[in-house]
Amino acid sequence: MKARMYEPEAETLDRQTLDRLQLQRLKETLRRIHARNPNYVRHLGGRGADQIRSLEDLQQFPFITKEDLRRAHPFGYACAPRTEFMRFHMSSGTTGTPVLCPYTAADIEQWAGVMARCLTAAGVTRDDVVQITPGFGLFNGGFGFHYGVSAIGAMIIPIGAGRSRLQLQFMRELGTTVIAAIASYPLRLIEVARQEGIDFRRDTRLRVGVFGAEIWSDEMRRRIEQEMGIETFDIIGMTETGGVGMGIDCSAHQGNHVWEDHYLVEIVDPDTGDPVPDGEFGEMVVTTLTREALPLIRYRTRDITRVLSRQPCACGRTHLRVDRIIGRTDDMLKVKGVNFYPKQIESVLLRHRDVAFDYQIVLERKEGADHFRLVVETSHPEDEGLARRLAGEIQDLLGLTPEVVLVAIGHIERQPGKAVRVVDRRGSEHRE
Repeated sequence: MKARMYEPEAETLDRQTLDRLQLQRLKETLRRIHARNPNYVRHLGGRGADQIRSLEDLQQFPFITKEDLRRAHPFGYACAPRTEFMRFHMSSGTTGTPVLCPYTAADIEQWAGVMARCLTAAGVTRDDVVQITPGFGLFNGGFGFHYGVSAIGAMIIPIGAGRSRLQLQFMRELGTTVIAAIASYPLRLIEVARQEGIDFRRDTRLRVGVFGAEIWSDEMRRRIEQEMGIETFDIIGMTETGGVGMGIDCSAHQGNHVWEDHYLVEIVDPDTGDPVPDGEFGEMVVTTLTREALPLIRYRTRDITRVLSRQPCACGRTHLRVDRIIGRTDDMLKVKGVNFYPKQIESVLLRHRDVAFDYQIVLERKEGADHFRLVVETSHPEDEGLARRLAGEIQDLLGLTPEVVLVAIGHIERQPGKAVRVVDRRGSEHRE
């Protein structure tokens, strides 16, 4: 399978060359930190390029966390003068001090390049019409897709977030072939399309969807592809490490390529911080290798994944592949001593054709004990047999039996942005 590539020479570097390039760029990044930011050097315990003789030596360096960046608000870890900042984006957190991530002109150019690689891996060409539905604001998604599509030279529909009926109108009238979105937004478009009598296969030219920013199950992926008649691609990245575009799965769909000439990835035990062998799940830790304004050394992403392969892919790319993210360390739920991720619940629900896309896990305290209620939208809310089957399958999976409440489609409030899948009312003292 010969794949089209945006930067074929860089995307097909052999393993030894990649390792040498990573080592060189890691040392350059450490020298930049030492030259630009004494506070950052203190965080590193004075360690620098002189302590790096191999990539394994990076394990001697401390991690950096989102809390570290918050405490250094607004630009305490920046390694470029503010006169070189071209823009900043803000990490999408829930509460607390925001994490502001500045970009120099070189950072924006790097971002455009990796995004163009990702989009090309998804089959996007200059002949496509790309509808960008993430917001153009502090959230990085809209701008990241804009830069990548611009680099490829395709037509952009920069509509941004929301306005689902207008989104569908533009798809039909302007011949959209590619949609970029947070992973749950296609579900809303499918819902509105049904209300409007729109058939994606009949009424649009859509063929590709590039989705990310949320954890989405294989079952959700299959539902979206079936409903919209498209091939979907799972894109990864975060504001702190330079924005969406750190990697993507290709048409082989055998894991997400990470652009190793720009990012060095480790998988560690989330409790001990020790590295885990390839193939074992752990927390992804990212070191940026080409970022100027906010280079990060061993950033703890909280995303749980594993290295699938360091061998060349069927598509011809040689960069390592990681598994699709199964959860986040801070998203793991603990109910009656059982740990699980919301994605596991979603995988059970979406195997059933009568179950719609929206659901909520509601956790409460009742009579001094955890109570697990699962609110599920369905076209048959009166079907008690379906409720029993769902409860039984979750019991088989987790050893927990939820109270399954079936509701009509549209019952759960549609929030702007990322879907709210968990409502935990137990109080922090009962969540551990």
